Amino acid sequence: MLFPKLMQKVILEGDLRLIDARGRTYDCGDGSGERVTLHLHNRSLEYKLVLNPPLYLAEAYMDGEITIEEGSLRIFLEMLARNYHVLEKNRLVMLGFKLARHTRKLKQYNPVGKAQKNVAHHYDLSGELYDLFLDTDRQYSCAYFRNGDETLEQAQTDKKLHLAAKLHLNRPGLKLLDIGSGWGGLGLYMAQEGGCDVTGVTLSREQHKVSSERVKKAGLEKQVEFHLRDYREDTNRYDRIVSVGMFEHVGKQNYHEFFQKVSDMLEDDGVFVLHSVGRINDPGPTNPFIRKYIFPGADVPTLGEVLPVIEDVMLEVTDIEVLRLHYAETLRNWEERFQANRVKIAELYDERFCRLWEAYLLGCEMGFRHQGLVVFQIQITKNPTAVPQTRDYIYEWEHGIKKEATQAAE
Repeated sequence: MLFPKLMQKVILEGDLRLIDARGRTYDCGDGSGERVTLHLHNRSLEYKLVLNPPLYLAEAYMDGEITIEEGSLRIFLEMLARNYHVLEKNRLVMLGFKLARHTRKLKQYNPVGKAQKNVAHHYDLSGELYDLFLDTDRQYSCAYFRNGDETLEQAQTDKKLHLAAKLHLNRPGLKLLDIGSGWGGLGLYMAQEGGCDVTGVTLSREQHKVSSERVKKAGLEKQVEFHLRDYREDTNRYDRIVSVGMFEHVGKQNYHEFFQKVSDMLEDDGVFVLHSVGRINDPGPTNPFIRKYIFPGADVPTLGEVLPVIEDVMLEVTDIEVLRLHYAETLRNWEERFQANRVKIAELYDERFCRLWEAYLLGCEMGFRHQGLVVFQIQITKNPTAVPQTRDYIYEWEHGIKKEATQAAE
């Protein structure tokens, strides 16, 4: 009965009904909102779930040991997220979180070989899977919703445009490095719209294969190249460096190595833009379910953890933007597309995989809506004169490209 009693103390806002493996019923919350009825089918869960709720709740759902008989997983996870601050104060749960913090450095050990293995765990899944829920360019990172009502395709295009503007692509032929180049969409954009000579590096064999094929299809072999290698193995220097959705996999104990390598590769008048998931509250361990099943070795930084390291390697921060609900909207779009193609995805994998990814996509969305997760875009230089004194150049560049696109469409 430990878990039902824990939920009765934690769920202060919402309407949750728990049915344990013996058929006993427990009501939690203040009765507000739509009711969720959760049925536990294994007696051991009543004790196990108390030890590490973020991990074992998701695992139990994934394995079918918990079923939702009323309401939905979205409503349940949002209820948990809204009350998570209460859960964090529970003594037993706090003990589990402290143990996670103590083992965090070991889990973040990230040498070249292990880094590639961690990447392959997630990004070398079937390409068909990603086609079924991402946009047509396979942008697997936070989109940029200017108004909130854009299509996912438009918001992802605007993300690439926003990053290009911050890179200050003020002349053709700039040498640009894309660290964590994914399926190649951002690098190709920088070449086509910014006139850059692009080098991309990825640790995913599947992403490297697809991105290289895209270069040939676009006829950009002389302007764009993607390599299957760790960024730490690159010995060249670049005018511009961009990294999107990769820094979360670096690990806190490796931040100094990362920024020192960027400094070594960046020209004296160069510009680096870092786009990373971050926290706006206290540093803490990554959700154990996400770390175990989705992104092994991942960790989410705060600005307070990143900025001192940047300063320590003698780089200068010239601009910071915090994207708040943009990733929540991105994840909402992904989850809706995932559900629309659930039958096809179950045929690719199985029902357990679908429940795993439901918990992942919805859980992350709630993290950005209610639990202090955001995205940082940090512009970094070696010389503050590398970019103009005001941010006007960002909006002017974006407006110019959008104007050209509109004219071309007409």
